Amino acid sequence: MREVWIAFGLTMFAGLATGIGSVIAFMAKRTDYRFLSVATGFSAGVMLYVSFVEIFVKGTEALVGRYGDPLGHWINAASFFGGMLLIGLIDNAIPSAENPHEPHAESETRPLHDRSGAPPPAPARDKPEQGLHDHAHGRKLMRMGLFTALAITIHNFPEGLATFLAALQDPGLGIAIAVAVALHNIPEGISVSVPIYYATGNRRTAFFYSLLSGLAEPVGAGVAYLALRLFVGSGNGGLPPEIMGILFGGVAGIMVYISLDELLPTSRAYGKGHDSLFGLAGGMVMMALSLLLMKG
Repeated sequence: MREVWIAFGLTMFAGLATGIGSVIAFMAKRTDYRFLSVATGFSAGVMLYVSFVEIFVKGTEALVGRYGDPLGHWINAASFFGGMLLIGLIDNAIPSAENPHEPHAESETRPLHDRSGAPPPAPARDKPEQGLHDHAHGRKLMRMGLFTALAITIHNFPEGLATFLAALQDPGLGIAIAVAVALHNIPEGISVSVPIYYATGNRRTAFFYSLLSGLAEPVGAGVAYLALRLFVGSGNGGLPPEIMGILFGGVAGIMVYISLDELLPTSRAYGKGHDSLFGLAGGMVMMALSLLLMKG
């Protein structure tokens, strides 16, 4: 039971990072986009390396041990692409205008740092500035703000499950993934705060919805774990090795999709030059060293 609480705590930490992003959006005089570029690139490096080198391999070992060769490899590959399909369907269900991974222009985030009054409406323009969203006041804006929070909430369910399962199997591995997901959630928190703030003019409301969206990760992990325990749990309360193998294959697919479809494009959008590449390589090196030291 101790392992479950450790896994849940790490998932909670990763989810609450959206609140950290919201605080940065309101407190920092100027958003350091190059830091966000390196951080999201770093997160992608950790996720990609650990997915292919550790998690996918663990899934293979469990499934081959249960079903033999080559059937175990086929099931693991199907689980991997099934995970990519799942997160792809979720991502496709989120309208692009409410996608929380779209970066916001500096002219949009600047009013968040100004405590002197309500946010001004975005200027009318024929050709929108890249990254500048149309924030008109009224019911439509409030609806868009709530949909933004809902979109990031839905998106965080599979991320929470990935963090939880990795930490449940190997706490050391879970820590690395939780840090990677937390870094990924910081720019998400900044992004979701912007439309909510423009919708309400209230910093506390924007922070609340940003934090609430991040809590979807531990909630999603908890619900999924209880459901798995209920339907496929073994006699000792754990999960059968073949179920863990299928879940690991799916988790690897989810993390690879998140890295390639969200983190790297976001890193490139926020950064300059090779910032995203430096972050990506740094994340891989850190993950490699961590795994080597744990084996030693």
